[in-house]
Amino acid sequence: MVIFAHPVPESFSAALHTSVTTALKNQDWQIDNCDLYAEEFPAVMTTEERRTYHDESINRNPVKIYVDRLQAADSLVFIFPVWNFGYPAILKGFFDRVFLPGVSFKLVDGEVRPALTNIRKCAAVTTYGGTRLRAFLCGDPPRKLMTRPVRYVTGYAPMQYLALYDMNRASDEKRTAFLKHVTTKMERF
Repeated sequence: MVIFAHPVPESFSAALHTSVTTALKNQDWQIDNCDLYAEEFPAVMTTEERRTYHDESINRNPVKIYVDRLQAADSLVFIFPVWNFGYPAILKGFFDRVFLPGVSFKLVDGEVRPALTNIRKCAAVTTYGGTRLRAFLCGDPPRKLMTRPVRYVTGYAPMQYLALYDMNRASDEKRTAFLKHVTTKMERF
């Protein structure tokens, strides 16, 4: 399952999305291409969803299509830009509404246990406007969230984190080199 979160079809993130899906298709992966903006994913959790969040018998009903897709996947690739040191709101909403109790994790005697054990490997492909140092000094929340809790709910499936930092000043050569790097990684995914 490729989960893409960028609203602009001519963006560099869209070019990364195309490179990732092409490379995976060339390696005979069957892809569930989840373009959150194109699908108009409703990112805002409703009051009722929050009230029933822990009720595993009904919590997935509003997003059942996405839960089914997630549970059918054996690998996850996230493609997103980092905005204001975090995910785009639509991707955060996807995590809030789809990575539910009983879906991505189980609560066992008050402790969180992984539930997405169908996932064998993960990757995140992203861009940052600022430098790696700036992201580091701010704690780099997107990297930590991908390589820690997202990875945890999969039972510690291997995670590749592919990031282009300093996008605001990246030359054509730097962007082209990153596209090639991502393509090579996805050809070996």
